[in-house]
Amino acid sequence: MSRKLVVLTAGLSQPSSTRLLADQLAAAVTAAVGGRGESLEVEVIELRELAGDLATTMTTGLPTPAVAAAREKVTDADGLIAVTPVFTASYSGLFKMFVDVLDTESLSGMPVLIAATAGTARHSLVLDHAMRPLFGYLRAVVVPTGVFAATEDFGSTGLTERVHRAAAELAQLIVAEPAAVQGFLQDEPVRHRSSGNRVGAVRPFSELLAGHTGDGR
Repeated sequence: MSRKLVVLTAGLSQPSSTRLLADQLAAAVTAAVGGRGESLEVEVIELRELAGDLATTMTTGLPTPAVAAAREKVTDADGLIAVTPVFTASYSGLFKMFVDVLDTESLSGMPVLIAATAGTARHSLVLDHAMRPLFGYLRAVVVPTGVFAATEDFGSTGLTERVHRAAAELAQLIVAEPAAVQGFLQDEPVRHRSSGNRVGAVRPFSELLAGHTGDGR
């Protein structure tokens, strides 16, 4: 059976340490899923390439075709790797912009591996103080091991061990993720995910207003 993995990387430079870490994690997850007898299709989304589209989407409220396509890929995935550089002790603004344009139901029940890069190890708490709560709010299932890499960590045994441990945790959840054909089983939990791209799902403003005031006034 083939599974889908989406990798979000918010590095700004090219090449970037953020993309390097993302590629290492994707390769480790691919190997771990393969070791469980299944194949993995990996789709990388470079948020740097969506910067202009994200700004347009945020200011107009209407997703550009590129943003809409990225949202569909995320929603349809069986697992997600999210990697961001650290700015001012938190995830980057570009990373947060993309998360902000996702539908609140897009990651419900989805296995997620969080990771971050920075120039110094002093920013390592970003995983538990910023990223884990963010994905917890979106009701994603975040694997226990987060991966933080400072500049001096690349090439170290410690980073390699963390990458493979986190990858094994994500692979286990991806393989356990119910496939579409299994949805009819009575004992399988149904996870409703929405990309937010369907125009028909948008409620009229009058209905939204009525929901807040209670009487439509």
